[in-house]
Amino acid sequence: MVLFTTKFVQRASLFVSFGGLVTTFITTFLPLWKTMNSDLNEMENWYEGLWHMCIYTEEVGIHCKAFESFLALPLDTLASRVLMCISIATGFLGLAAAFFGLQGVDIGAGRERMKRTLLIIGGVFILVSGITTLAPVSLMAYIMVVKFWDENLPDVMPRWEYGEAMFSAWFAGLLLVVG
Repeated sequence: MVLFTTKFVQRASLFVSFGGLVTTFITTFLPLWKTMNSDLNEMENWYEGLWHMCIYTEEVGIHCKAFESFLALPLDTLASRVLMCISIATGFLGLAAAFFGLQGVDIGAGRERMKRTLLIIGGVFILVSGITTLAPVSLMAYIMVVKFWDENLPDVMPRWEYGEAMFSAWFAGLLLVVG
């Protein structure tokens, strides 16, 4: 008995890619890309995502505000926003193409060349989706590290640190690339 048949590998790849796409979609809209809490006021925690900024205080809870202007965004946030939207779109197109190219799906039965072409196109779209997920997260991480260790800023000034959404985006990009 062969464990890794073509059908099994195709379906497993589609399942992994779907998990990566769902995680990418959720991560894109989470406000936890960057976190900051100051030693001066430990009652406040700041969170920033691609679409809005939030502050958490024990008295009020969490309060979020969307960024007001698309053009006033920092360049790294703007580029990350665009790349994550491209990632979601290409991932969706890749999953759709790969699904119709699967062995065992009766749509286009008997047209093996077309199904193989759909699988290849789907795989390329999913790979592009993974790369466009990993690129903005790595860019924002690099910029955060550079700003965190900037010696021109005083030591008492709070700095942005990695948020939980960045780690889930790295995981999602890895799932998409593997898928």
